[in-house]
Amino acid sequence: MAPVRLLLPASVLLLCVSSSCATTGGVSLRPDGSPGPEACPEKALETMRRLGLSVGDSSDVELDVNQTDASPITLYDGPVESMLNSPLGTLPAVTRLYGRVWTGGQQVVIRYYEVHPPDEEPIPICAVARLARGQLRKKPESKPGTAILEFSSAGLYIVNSFR
Repeated sequence: MAPVRLLLPASVLLLCVSSSCATTGGVSLRPDGSPGPEACPEKALETMRRLGLSVGDSSDVELDVNQTDASPITLYDGPVESMLNSPLGTLPAVTRLYGRVWTGGQQVVIRYYEVHPPDEEPIPICAVARLARGQLRKKPESKPGTAILEFSSAGLYIVNSFR
């Protein structure tokens, strides 16, 4: 009976992976590896209201503080530390942003879940990095799990959910 108990979890895992129900940090993934929809936590929505941040408010962001002003840059699947290049509401430039990068689709997806203003405690938020005209599109020479981008900065936009 022991071998059957070992096979069942392995079978479930294989079924889940093969049917694209794998998750990264609690986020479901689409068949191309990009993240699916995700709700913005109520605490983040409340905090953004207190800060006077509204959906669509924007700023400039340095995508990876370790590659500031570089061109091109390479982003990897997983956590990222970014930095505001200009103020966002009451948040000053140089505020750090913490989020996650997904490189699975044609374009990089970056979602931010927390900001850390200088000399303050971290604050939950919901924001995304974007550029017009497909400029967060990976360069063709990008390897799996990575994305080579032409620019080190992008626009940062406040959202009330991730789509």
